[in-house]
Amino acid sequence: MATVLNGSFASPAANADYVAPNLGFNGAGLSSYVLSGLNIWSVLATLLVSLIAYDQLSYIWQKGSIAGPSWKVPFVGPFFDSINPKMDKYKAQWASGELSCVSVFHKFVVIASTRDMARKVFNSPAYVRPCVVDVAIKLLRPQNWVFLDGKAHVDYRKGLNGLFTRQALEIYLPGQEEVYDKYFAMFVELSQKTHGGKPFPYMPMFRELMCAVSCRTFVGHYLSDSAVKKVADDYYKITAALDLVNFPWILPFTRPWYGKKAADMVIELFSQCAAKSKVRMAAGGTVTCIMDGWIKSIQDSERYRQKIAKGIPVDPSEKPPHMLREFSDFEISLTIFTFLFASQDATSSASTWLFQLMADRPDILDKVRDENMAVRNGDRDARFTMDMLENMPYTRAVVKETLRYRPPVIMVPYLVKKSFPVTDTYTAPKGSMIIPCCYPALHDPEVYPQPDSYDPDRWISGTAEAASKNWLVFGTGPHYCLGQTYATMNLMAMIGKASLQLNWEHHATPLSEDIKVFATIFPQDDCPLVFSERPL
Repeated sequence: MATVLNGSFASPAANADYVAPNLGFNGAGLSSYVLSGLNIWSVLATLLVSLIAYDQLSYIWQKGSIAGPSWKVPFVGPFFDSINPKMDKYKAQWASGELSCVSVFHKFVVIASTRDMARKVFNSPAYVRPCVVDVAIKLLRPQNWVFLDGKAHVDYRKGLNGLFTRQALEIYLPGQEEVYDKYFAMFVELSQKTHGGKPFPYMPMFRELMCAVSCRTFVGHYLSDSAVKKVADDYYKITAALDLVNFPWILPFTRPWYGKKAADMVIELFSQCAAKSKVRMAAGGTVTCIMDGWIKSIQDSERYRQKIAKGIPVDPSEKPPHMLREFSDFEISLTIFTFLFASQDATSSASTWLFQLMADRPDILDKVRDENMAVRNGDRDARFTMDMLENMPYTRAVVKETLRYRPPVIMVPYLVKKSFPVTDTYTAPKGSMIIPCCYPALHDPEVYPQPDSYDPDRWISGTAEAASKNWLVFGTGPHYCLGQTYATMNLMAMIGKASLQLNWEHHATPLSEDIKVFATIFPQDDCPLVFSERPL
């Protein structure tokens, strides 16, 4: 029925009999009307699209003009590549430009591929600080000395430099040789008895060997053999946690979670070692390991300060070369843990490649054997000395070429503390990660002719020794590796002693020369070898 309107009203709405149509508004007003048309799924979809757009725009803005993917896989980026890294993908990234980038989860990563770009990062402490990998600060603890800058960092380093002098390194040799004696005998038994003369992947054994050598060097006999074995076994979990970029948080039952538990265990053990060393050094004990040497210097500094404070006359010769502050057991433990952290994977990688390379090149191994016998005056059982190690130029060349040909550390992640003008046209944003890469500089054909060939002679008759700017095996700048001389001498001692005491055969597979990235680099097949005792 049609609505009858009273024509005497200027507007139908003024008619008391007129009923306005329902437009969907209620007393709550416009906002209620809008919200009534929404549901949880439309809200979530809108939010997701907004976050994806922000993630992409943020990546594109941070990328700027440098090489890298034109867009990012939403949120995760190349995360799955980072948990199963491939050497050929790293090489492709390095070849893409002197600066390139990726973005994983929340972390924007700049890769500095060339020698000069890498050196600039290493030498820019005002803009960057080491972060190793994303999870490392959680494993090593934020207050660890490697993450400190300025005076706080110097307070540590001035006391640690003296622990790697020639005189100090000689003190550690007996403990190292003791470990080699034990493990070389174990290698022979594993090959001949346990595996019946059949090849067996020795990479895990080299990891255990180098962990045992490091523990004896760093904390001496304060750690029992069973505790050393426990550290060596569990350290694998720490290495497994070292993905370049991971979840922002440590989630239960993930690799970082297991790595954190293993790291906490090692830190507690080393704290106990520090307490024991303090008691022994205070009682006048002799220095046998790095921890002893550092604690003795700390106690010498404190005794000197007390004498001065009491007005006791002190001969100037009694003043320690460096006045050190007191360090707690926990601070000492964290520092010694960084030594293990720095050495374990790197020396495990180097020792694996050394044994493989020597087995595959018997002519080079014969030269190493001859040199080691000569410096021992024909007595293959003569014990290590620094004089001996310093007079083995060919063995040194073999170790250096191994570190160049298969560098254990292929890159060193840093955190950008403030906007970093890396070039005239690109500034790395604050909070990003920037990674100087060592591998390309060590395989530069203009500096190392035929860089993919293993040639120790390049360090004796060639020009390799003069190319110091490319020698980035131990980094450079204010955070260079304190233990570089120790690491080189240790590897020389190991392969020299092995050349005299052992024979070994490498059973090569199609994967032997392929590189597996596991924090450092190893042969894909984990180096199948057979050891036997070398006859007199």
